[in-house]
Amino acid sequence: MVSAVLSRTDQKGLGMKKDLLTVKELAAELRMSPKSIQRAYRKEEIPVQWLGRMARFDLAKVRRAMERNGRSRMRRLNGNSTPQGATAGASRRRAATKRPGR
Repeated sequence: MVSAVLSRTDQKGLGMKKDLLTVKELAAELRMSPKSIQRAYRKEEIPVQWLGRMARFDLAKVRRAMERNGRSRMRRLNGNSTPQGATAGASRRRAATKRPGR
């Protein structure tokens, strides 16, 4: 899979290696939806480079960031760091209260 990325050329076929990917191209490489890519860079989970108003991504940097994020997420799930938020949906449970008139 890595060799396929390294042999990638630009749209004109000039033999130049394409360094930066669009949201759609990155989503296709990582087998994710474009919406998930957008969500990740808005949350600053993956690095993004802005060219004017166009978001571009370096595949190698994105993969490293995803590995780092995955390891920290696993540590949090395994209990090696402080938990964030409620566990097992406790924050969504509401006390059984009776409404007046019912």
